[in-house]
Amino acid sequence: MTLRSQDPRIAIIGGGIAGATAAVHLGELGLNVVLMEKSAGLVSGPPICHLHAGGNLYREISEQQCIDLLEQSIETVRLYPHTLNVRPTLIAIPQSDPGQPEEILPRLVTIQNAYRKLVEQDAANQVLGAVDNYYRLYQREELERLAQQQQANPPQSDDEWVIPFAQHADLAQLKYPVVLVQEYGWSVFRLAASVDLTLEALPNCQVMLRTELVDATFQDNQWRLTYLDAQGERHTQTVDYLVNACGFETGRVDDMARHHRQRLVEFKAAYVTHWPACHQWWPEVIFHGPRGSEDGMAQLTPYADGTFQLHGMTESITLFADGLVASTPTSAQPQLPLYLQHKIERGWPMSAQQERTVRAIQHMSRFVPSFDNAEFAGKPLFGAQQIPGDDVTLRAADVSFEANQYARLEVVKGSSALRAARQLVAVWQLKPDAGELSIETEHPCSMAFTAQQVEQQAIRLCHARGYPAALAKVYGL
Repeated sequence: MTLRSQDPRIAIIGGGIAGATAAVHLGELGLNVVLMEKSAGLVSGPPICHLHAGGNLYREISEQQCIDLLEQSIETVRLYPHTLNVRPTLIAIPQSDPGQPEEILPRLVTIQNAYRKLVEQDAANQVLGAVDNYYRLYQREELERLAQQQQANPPQSDDEWVIPFAQHADLAQLKYPVVLVQEYGWSVFRLAASVDLTLEALPNCQVMLRTELVDATFQDNQWRLTYLDAQGERHTQTVDYLVNACGFETGRVDDMARHHRQRLVEFKAAYVTHWPACHQWWPEVIFHGPRGSEDGMAQLTPYADGTFQLHGMTESITLFADGLVASTPTSAQPQLPLYLQHKIERGWPMSAQQERTVRAIQHMSRFVPSFDNAEFAGKPLFGAQQIPGDDVTLRAADVSFEANQYARLEVVKGSSALRAARQLVAVWQLKPDAGELSIETEHPCSMAFTAQQVEQQAIRLCHARGYPAALAKVYGL
């Protein structure tokens, strides 16, 4: 591809899910992209494990946010077709939780209807299974009946996916009905692999790893960027557009560019465990609970080879007592406590990794007693996420624009990334005919790779980053 000197140059700072997806999208459109990432690899930020296709894990968000998450998730799956783990999610409300199952049922109908409309508009949007099967309710008697059955290998129906839950969960602790919904697993390592393979194939995308931006100045209608390379040497480049995709460090570039923005940053961690006694196909399971309390939500996310990722929404497991911080009038960058910053930059002490993993196992075994023999299986998946504004419950966000060809990708959930990238193209009018083609036609490089190529690259990334290969393998149907 020939790059003419008058072609605009777009710098994207930050190679997480938002920045990498923007680079993929702009690159596929033939635009001239520079992607700078200060770490050694792309898409290595906070844990991604769940495709929020309907926002059903978040009782506190609005119906409109749920529909936004549904639409964004479908778009993202179409861009990254080999990243899903196709298995349902079960949502259970324990007796200890103040909520009632009936409270989420009207919203499920609304989301299902929104999914129906999307499929009617374009059959390619049917990536979450048949519309009529989007959700299903289970009463206790049905679960007790399923507990007597043997699961097929692999499961062929929703009922068969529910069997391990029916056999191992403490059904007496739950309110009914339990909800099954087609929110699938999302492999962060296959996502990173998809991005790596695509960007390597795009000659108009320059990926600069171990590269840290230290100054950004707008002059003569261009951005002059000063950065350090892996050897610590200083360089400069000029570009026409500057995209800030720095995740939880977005405020640092805001401060350089002198564009203030109010935001929150929250540090979170998820824990990697192995359950030796498990020889079944589990769905994902959510046991709701008040966020931040000792009864906070417990989340069991299944992977291959008996590996499970755990969240426990208490301050001793996934959340941290001082892990939510806000920007100030003098800086757009919220400051995490030093010990959390050190975790991001240098990793965790082994004792802290094991201690919180054990707590996560104990938290889950309150609802799944036999899970108490699960074991520590590797370092946590962790990082900090930004939340624009001051609403800690915001989940569907994408992009904001300022003067001087400056934009921020403010993705709270990874599934918002393609929507954000498309807005860059539309608002800046980078490609007048963009969006007229299907996602698949518009991204031929992304579509060129097989599921096997993506999985193999993802397994290599797992090994390189010190995680079990199970997190990269395809799980489910």
